[in-house]
Amino acid sequence: MLGAMLLLPALLPPPAIAGATLAKIRDTQAITIAYRETTAPFSYLDADKKPIGFTIDLCSRIVEGIRQELKLPQLKVNYLAVTPSTRIAAITSGKADLECGTTTNNAERRKQVAFTIPHFFAGVRMAVRTDSGIRNWIDLRGKEVVTTKGTTTVKLLNDRNKIRALALKLVEGNDHAESFGMLEKGQAAAFVMDDVILYGLRANMQHPEAFAIVGDALSVEPYAIMLAKDDAEFKAVVDREMAGMQNDGGFRKIYNKWFMNPVPPQGKSMSMPMGYLLRDSILYPTDKIGD
Repeated sequence: MLGAMLLLPALLPPPAIAGATLAKIRDTQAITIAYRETTAPFSYLDADKKPIGFTIDLCSRIVEGIRQELKLPQLKVNYLAVTPSTRIAAITSGKADLECGTTTNNAERRKQVAFTIPHFFAGVRMAVRTDSGIRNWIDLRGKEVVTTKGTTTVKLLNDRNKIRALALKLVEGNDHAESFGMLEKGQAAAFVMDDVILYGLRANMQHPEAFAIVGDALSVEPYAIMLAKDDAEFKAVVDREMAGMQNDGGFRKIYNKWFMNPVPPQGKSMSMPMGYLLRDSILYPTDKIGD
């Protein structure tokens, strides 16, 4: 009997797992946000190299909710720059507590991380040069196409290439800025990515009129903030804050700030009204999505 009793604790789940993130934040009085440097207007750097953007503002409100939940007089925010290839590892390793960028919530990623309620729904399309004559996917047959390493678009393009036999020559940029740069320099005929990212990158080009966003949407990508898997207590706080924003009108204000008004660095507006999927989803906030 004694041997069985001694073994019992080893069979029980670690008691600290449920609230590990909140406990760490309480003890250190600091939280780390992973962010992207080149995905305007979601997450990017201003002229002073300070992270700004739509998801940065959303996470700032979530951080304030966490501070109040923990009854801390102040909560220091540290920022960690990540790329599509390093963002998941930043969360799973504990280097960051929240990832505030443009990450798609899908079943494969949920094996490693958790997601809060979506903050955007994007469609995968392509940026091309306006004078290229490319208007849809069939026009890419045999051409070189770029997308960004570590994104869901890589698999999506490879699958479509097999189904439609387009003979695409796929290359991968290390980040979105590099991928768009390859299109700009004529090293690729198209840059395939979520449409809102393409609009944001184009808006900040010196000659945005030289590029067009075209093609039927290949898929719908629900963006959501990433956090640690199997930390129910932390996720409950984050979900509550996101749902609160979507219910009290704060979310719409933040959306309009970044998508309907001029934003840094060039003071240009994307003039992108909220899509119907996002409009409908914020009426009934949930982290459940269809894969």
